[in-house]
Amino acid sequence: MATRQKKIIFTFGGILCFGCVMMVAAAMGTRFWVKATVLCITGAELVNASQPELDKFIGNVSYGLFHGVRVKQCGLGGRPFRFSFFPDLSDAIPVNLHISVIFFCGVLILFSCICTAFFMYNAFGHPYETLHGPLGLYLWNFISCFCSCLVMILFASEVKIQRLSERIANFREDRFRYDTFSEQYDRSYWLISFTFLVHGFNILLIRLAGFEFPFQDAKETELGTGASDLMY
Repeated sequence: MATRQKKIIFTFGGILCFGCVMMVAAAMGTRFWVKATVLCITGAELVNASQPELDKFIGNVSYGLFHGVRVKQCGLGGRPFRFSFFPDLSDAIPVNLHISVIFFCGVLILFSCICTAFFMYNAFGHPYETLHGPLGLYLWNFISCFCSCLVMILFASEVKIQRLSERIANFREDRFRYDTFSEQYDRSYWLISFTFLVHGFNILLIRLAGFEFPFQDAKETELGTGASDLMY
């Protein structure tokens, strides 16, 4: 492939990686990771609420990695409450799992920055083999894919397995009990999923630029060596 075309491809890949940095940083600062509705079980059972009356006992919760908002409904109108995970909810949530999600988001930002730098270096500099060349581009994008996938898995396990929405809704509640009525991931969570797809697409861009996959080169070398050995 011509040098000009490679520069265009690598520059485009670098722009995509920089976009990933911006998306992950923006996602971390918002509260739009999960939105859920919670049902006040205690209040609904107390008045034996039927389906039309059940709406008066359904509140909502919206939260991200650092803060969120919950609105409780117990038949007397909504009671909004803003909260922070640290230090407000540190005793109510799985802290180790939550910190792991934040940590790998930071790692994802770091390696997306590295991907951006290496794409631009390969586009406009004079890269040499090993980690400064195509091998490095494959490696850093693969690590970014792995980190984004890990963030999604860890956060999903925190929400679904650890029942994070219920923990938040029942925080400092002695008289009422809340259960999750509905729950779905919001746009900031899907930005992480989009980041995973972008880094996967960048790997295809590197291959499109004419560079073989690293394991493919090794396999071809082994086949060549084996054929040479058979001749002697």
